[in-house]
Amino acid sequence: MTHIKISRPSTQELEEMGVLRWDIWEKEESEFPWHYDTNEHCYILEGRAEVNPSGGEPVEFGAGDYVVFPEGMDCTWKITEKIRKHYKFG
Repeated sequence: MTHIKISRPSTQELEEMGVLRWDIWEKEESEFPWHYDTNEHCYILEGRAEVNPSGGEPVEFGAGDYVVFPEGMDCTWKITEKIRKHYKFG
């Protein structure tokens, strides 16, 4: 099983990757199941969440984190503070 990867890139790294031009997704506090058909890269602008992969350990992240979710992962999202993120699939 591939794991969720979290890092804290610099502003320069974010600019080089074009992150600030990616689409934005927002969601209020909630809990829901999710399946990743492809990798998702995202940069958390606001909020906090915990993602619990099937058969894995929960991972918590928040504002300033760059998160990569692996293709094929089934999980449950638990948003604990309204989240806002830039995201890109593939």
